Amino acid sequence: MSKRTALSQVIGLAGWLGVTFAAAAIGAVASADASTFYAQLVRPAWAPPASAFGPVWSALYLLMGVAAWLVWRERGAPRVGVALTLFITQLCANALWSWLFFAWRHGAFAFAGVLVLLALIAATIAAFWRIRRTAGVLMLPYLAWVCLASALTWSVWQNNPKLL
Repeated sequence: MSKRTALSQVIGLAGWLGVTFAAAAIGAVASADASTFYAQLVRPAWAPPASAFGPVWSALYLLMGVAAWLVWRERGAPRVGVALTLFITQLCANALWSWLFFAWRHGAFAFAGVLVLLALIAATIAAFWRIRRTAGVLMLPYLAWVCLASALTWSVWQNNPKLL
């Protein structure tokens, strides 16, 4: 790792958190009336309550931003650019899912999108792991949550054919 000043470290962390939470905000715009829509859906018994999503996603976005920052700090390591490009790509796929599911209400496309998102998260974790293991570990809760979200997307789509 090449040396960075304390100020550049703080700016870098703020930047990666900003990028990550900007993606969250783009998804949130599509989810503006998500709780009302979610309440109308037939959901499996194991579905989390609507009130769980905000706090869980906030924590996950924080972990993701820190993970990206840890990789960014390793600018002399091979494939940092590839890893961070994967990270940005999965953030875009993450934001797109909210539009597919909540705004546009396309269950099939939302399910396909969440599967693409899972693959991108796994690739990002693998890339981060090679550069900075801690960064890969910080992404694991996100992978677990999106696995749950994938199953939930499938179930909700199948149980609500008139709404999705």
